Amino acid sequence: MIDQKERDECLRLLRESGCSCVVSNGKSRWIGWERGVKDLMCLLKTGSRQMQGSFVADKVVGKAAASLMILGGIAELHAGVLSLPAWWLLQQHRIPCKAGILVPHIVNRAGNGWCPLEERCFFAESPEVCLQRIESFLSI
Repeated sequence: MIDQKERDECLRLLRESGCSCVVSNGKSRWIGWERGVKDLMCLLKTGSRQMQGSFVADKVVGKAAASLMILGGIAELHAGVLSLPAWWLLQQHRIPCKAGILVPHIVNRAGNGWCPLEERCFFAESPEVCLQRIESFLSI
C-alpha cells in the first residue's frame, strides 16, 4: 500500500521535473519521459512488475493509457487530465482515480481533433482489445 507521503512526492515530481508520469510501487519509483503511451507500453511489454499494485501520477490519461495501467495491475491513479472513457474503464475495474480535469476525450497534439489512440480505443470493450489497437497503431 502506498502512503500519502509517497503519493505527494510522486505528484511533486510530476509537477516539477517535467516528466510525463511517475509510477511508485512503494519500494521503487519509475519516471517516464516519453509522450503518449510509450513508457507504459515499455513497462508492460518488458515484463516489469513496477506497475503491479502501484500508485501512478500522470499528466494526461486517455482510455489507451488507462488500459495499459489496468493490464499492468495499478492500484491507484492521479491524472492531471483524465478522459471520461478512461475514467469509466477505471471504474469498471475498481481502480480509484482522481483528476485535476475530467474531459470528454483526449485531444491530439495539434489541438484540432481527437488523440488517435483515444479514437481507436473509444469503442473497445476491454483493456485487452485496447492493447491490440495500441500495438497496431504503434507498428504503423
